[in-house]
Amino acid sequence: MELGLDYDKIQANLERPSVVDRTESGPSTSTVPSQGCKRERESSLEAEEASSTSIVPTSTKALVYPRHGSPADVLNLHTHSLPPPHSNLVTLRTLAAPLNPADINQIQGTYPTAPPFAQELGTAQPSAVPGNEACFEVLSAGSACKTVSKGDWVIPTRTGLGTWRTHLQVAEDRVMKIKKDGLNAEQAATISVNPVTAYRMLKDFTPLKEGDWFIQNGANSGVGRAAVQFGKMWGLKSICVVRKRDGAEGEALHKELQELGATVVVNDEEIMEKGFGERVKEWTNGAREPLNLALNCVGGDAGMALAKTLGAGGTMVTYGAMSKSPLRVGAGMLIFKDLRFVGFWVSKWADRFPEERKKTIDEVLDLIRGGNFKDVPMVEVPWSYETKKEELLDAVQGTLEGFRKGKGLFKFGDT
Repeated sequence: MELGLDYDKIQANLERPSVVDRTESGPSTSTVPSQGCKRERESSLEAEEASSTSIVPTSTKALVYPRHGSPADVLNLHTHSLPPPHSNLVTLRTLAAPLNPADINQIQGTYPTAPPFAQELGTAQPSAVPGNEACFEVLSAGSACKTVSKGDWVIPTRTGLGTWRTHLQVAEDRVMKIKKDGLNAEQAATISVNPVTAYRMLKDFTPLKEGDWFIQNGANSGVGRAAVQFGKMWGLKSICVVRKRDGAEGEALHKELQELGATVVVNDEEIMEKGFGERVKEWTNGAREPLNLALNCVGGDAGMALAKTLGAGGTMVTYGAMSKSPLRVGAGMLIFKDLRFVGFWVSKWADRFPEERKKTIDEVLDLIRGGNFKDVPMVEVPWSYETKKEELLDAVQGTLEGFRKGKGLFKFGDT
């Protein structure tokens, strides 16, 4: 019977170094004798040929950290092995995984939630795997699995899965199947945080009708770009604030956002100017066109500058705090303008409303398939079996630094 196995890939796996449970930053923590490893691999292959499961990777790699701190100081590249899946377990190969600011915050220990420190991967110390988003391919599934099978693409059902690794094995309910037709892995890997955040903030906090305005900072971010596109689709007008860039670079960014659908693009110095409120009044037809929603990911004085543009009864939704400065809300904003200041954390929302999350993701994926939603610019970081720790850490460090050409994303090759 033809099983569709890639025997060349199987042989390549068998010829890889028989090192199991090793961290690149230090000596081997445990090894398996080569003959035992060979017998284990041969047994795994025989089991595969006798069933419908796929190749079980014999040597996998993961970025891990044993304590919170700067990524450059605490991240290690750890090599370990995975057994064949059983019961409701699925073995996954990572296709793409983005590097989000929240991932870095979890490593630093400044995020409200973080993956647990454990020794399931055979690390010398209890360690965690960073990363919350990814697209995976199902390599094999246990006999009790009902919703996914070999070859399916899946994404995490909730945060904290630990996605910065080449392969993993998890319970079936930790992932959800998506239709991969008309998508690439990068699109699927970045769907569940930024687009969903933008979608829900525009829908859930204040009624908006065609012709209404919203204002946002961080407009060049993944959330900001998604909000611009949704706003255009729904007939909304937007004032989009970006950090100041000089010369041609700034002009190009303003033009790019306007082509996505932004009505007005300004920089973060302009909104702090005394006469900015008058400019907003002019754009909104003498304030006759409502501006009742602000989306804030910066905080501090820059965040309050957004709030000052809102009409009476308006709402500012804060979903980030890049400035790390508090919002100083004047009493007059609350008493005389009756403004609302609320927060939105997509992870908490998704845990409370899993079905609504799935509907939102499916809707955005359909927009992508139809060519109606553009990807955020990405900087791909290749990750193959031979990739060194230093290359991966350089990419993580880049997430912490200044202007970037796009969202960092691990793109997995021959792992």
